[in-house]
Amino acid sequence: MESWEECLKELRLSMPEEPGIYKYLDEKNRIIYVGKAKNLKKRVNSYFTKHQDDHKTRILVSRIRNIHYTITNTEREALILENSLIKQYQPKYNVSLKDGKTYPYICIKQERFPRVFPTRNKEKDGSSYFGPYPNVRAMNSILDFIRKNFKLRTCNLALSQKNIEAGKFRVCLEYHIGNCKGPCIGEQNESTYLNDIEAIRQILKGNYSGLISYLKQAMMEAAELLQFELAQDIKEKIQFIERYKEKATVVSETISQLEVVTIKSLEDLSVINHFRILNGIIVQTHAFDVRKKNFQEEEEVLIAAISKLAAENEDFYSEVLTNIPVQTGEEFPFKTLVPLRGDKHRLVQLSEKNCISLLREKTLQSDAKIKREYPEVIDLLQKDLNMKKPPRHIECFDNSNFQGSFPVASMVVFKDGKPARREYRTFNIKTVEGINDFASMKEIVTRRYSRLLAEGLPLPDLVVVDGGKGQLSSACEALEELGLGETLPIVGIAKRLEEIYYKNDSVPVHISKKSPSLKLLQHLRNEAHKTAITFHRKKRSTGTLKTELTEIEGIGKIFAQRLLTHFRSASKLIQAPEEEIIKITGEAKAQKIMAWIQQKKLEKE
Repeated sequence: MESWEECLKELRLSMPEEPGIYKYLDEKNRIIYVGKAKNLKKRVNSYFTKHQDDHKTRILVSRIRNIHYTITNTEREALILENSLIKQYQPKYNVSLKDGKTYPYICIKQERFPRVFPTRNKEKDGSSYFGPYPNVRAMNSILDFIRKNFKLRTCNLALSQKNIEAGKFRVCLEYHIGNCKGPCIGEQNESTYLNDIEAIRQILKGNYSGLISYLKQAMMEAAELLQFELAQDIKEKIQFIERYKEKATVVSETISQLEVVTIKSLEDLSVINHFRILNGIIVQTHAFDVRKKNFQEEEEVLIAAISKLAAENEDFYSEVLTNIPVQTGEEFPFKTLVPLRGDKHRLVQLSEKNCISLLREKTLQSDAKIKREYPEVIDLLQKDLNMKKPPRHIECFDNSNFQGSFPVASMVVFKDGKPARREYRTFNIKTVEGINDFASMKEIVTRRYSRLLAEGLPLPDLVVVDGGKGQLSSACEALEELGLGETLPIVGIAKRLEEIYYKNDSVPVHISKKSPSLKLLQHLRNEAHKTAITFHRKKRSTGTLKTELTEIEGIGKIFAQRLLTHFRSASKLIQAPEEEIIKITGEAKAQKIMAWIQQKKLEKE
């Protein structure tokens, strides 16, 4: 039987050299990464032969147990499919970008006599979507301009030729106040209406010059045919469009078509800003933020952002200006450039200013939110322990054993000063024999944080050890071996005098007995102790009951477990009435158990 490594190798070697997407799956058949490729075979094999100095890639490759792929006709199709799958599955090792659907779009509906309206939902129904617009006020001003100068319908009637000719509709108030030209009763023909829609489409695309030239030609033709009313209407539209163009941000008359995508970061928060430039004018702006995870670098986040924007915009331009160098492979169908001078450089600087502004806003919001979220005792504990940041996530360890038998340990988690019981963990001591609390402490600390590092999960802000200098030294030794000795704060709390011990400091710190921060540490220690004791008693009871009962003829391990589940402990079984035991075991086995119980009672006497 082939190992999974051999199967994976065969699969990689048999992959096609065509464009498409690939999905990496873990041992539980969960999708952990989705990528696109110009050449599937070349791209997938590069993960197993290159970039092994990259910590994140090493972890990803170590988790891969299967690979699925889908061939596409073009790289563009692969880009769109990749973006769709990332949104659907949210794989652990892909960049998690916020979905742009939280911002509104302007929709030109695919229908006879199309409507133009704002929406937050993009549907694949053939309609055209422009945006998204982070500034809703700016979007509404564009819609107001369109409504004032292009008298479009706002109703959702089915305006088929058959229904209009049959006279099924009556004009509404919008027609009477001059906001609609009445296509529902045949007052406006479809050709004229669609000309207005095309003009609106060009405005939303930012193509003002071509639209104005077209309208001027139409105005001259109307004047030559003595259609002065129509010519005047077109002239007013030209004037409105020219005024609207003057309000747009003009960056350079020499720049034609390009995208600007920049990134700025602070700790794990990154902000991406996007400008679309057409004929020297910023015709679209969009910004969003992302929390980096799994050792992701700015470059990786920026590439993911560009891919997302391109997948959501069919006419995404091939030239992209960025503020940091981007190293891309053949599968990336865009030309990226970091301009160092000129109009393009100034455009990147403007985009960076927007990033910095939004980053500052997000940081202030986050700080305010954090202040509201956690209680003052966290600030007090930070001050009492002289920590660099508030210990919002604290983990506390404790050991328990009975004369060296059934050694166990526990870890409890507090978040924002409150127990997070779903994250509590208990440990069976595996490598230590006899009574050795120091070695047991080292084992469980090593097991806990080696796993967090391997899975790329967040570390706590503070580690607390129930015990004095000995237990603390063992825990510190474990952290040093994991490379966390300088980065993960740790203290020990001794029971007798409630002394706080620091690493490499033999003199303990005394916090006031009335201090809320000491009470929080005591609460942590008590929770860890209670959890360890409860787990130890359960294990000891399980071990004792199974050992004693399996000595009885006809009672095996499975049946002993059944008795344990029902009676909880050996002492409760001994005190149980005979009728209850018969009900659980039957007459024959009950007689043997009752004889054993009688023997136990005689031994106690």
